[in-house]
Amino acid sequence: MPTTVVTGAASGIGAALCLQLSEAGHRVIGIDRANSDINVDLSTPEGRQQAVSEALERCNGVLDHVVLCAGVGVTAPSCGLILAVNYFAVSSLLQGLVPALSKGTQPSAVVVGSVAGVQPGADQQPIVELMLAGDEAAAIEAANQANQPSMAYAGSKYAVSVLVRRLVHDWAKNGVRLNVVAPGVVETPLYKASTEDPRYGEATRNFVAPLGRGSQPQELAEAIRFLLSPQASFMHGTVVFVDGGMDAMMRPGRF
Repeated sequence: MPTTVVTGAASGIGAALCLQLSEAGHRVIGIDRANSDINVDLSTPEGRQQAVSEALERCNGVLDHVVLCAGVGVTAPSCGLILAVNYFAVSSLLQGLVPALSKGTQPSAVVVGSVAGVQPGADQQPIVELMLAGDEAAAIEAANQANQPSMAYAGSKYAVSVLVRRLVHDWAKNGVRLNVVAPGVVETPLYKASTEDPRYGEATRNFVAPLGRGSQPQELAEAIRFLLSPQASFMHGTVVFVDGGMDAMMRPGRF
């Protein structure tokens, strides 16, 4: 029975994935702010450490898979919170859980990024280098000063994809694969909040994929399960767009 840690387990993609994994025979350890196996606030260093400690205790130090779905969007109370959850929580949990993964069977991990990470200008923001340098205080301060939620979100998702790609050598030495799934529109509570936001609602509603619809959480869960599986045994450091064609629509000449 594989043992899998899933963050953001109480709703959206994480909840759909937990259900699918449980039905497939996994022992799932869910992490979220509430209504999960481990209830913590991943926006704080203390919450991240508690998440790692409790997860390691529950799995006896041996994990087969980790999926980091937890994230916040442009409707978050502050830009700093977006960075704290979307980047620094991911970085901390990857670092804290890779020793247990290295002891697992055909171990692998997936981080949920976003097609927003490739939007123009996301990679040029000063906050990106601060995140990648691990300077949480400076990154959060800069994000709050800029006060551009959409760019803070895009920058956090770009940075987390870069982080994964930078880890390919270290994780391979531990025998662990690591990939990113980049969704477009997913019909989740997070997306619904964005469509109702007075600042971004109209643009969000008008941003439609070539397939003409948003995805369902179950569809993203299926893609994640594939990346975790032996069928994806040679996929490592890859960003897989599961976005209905949004990336291709926005930048057809770059891939």
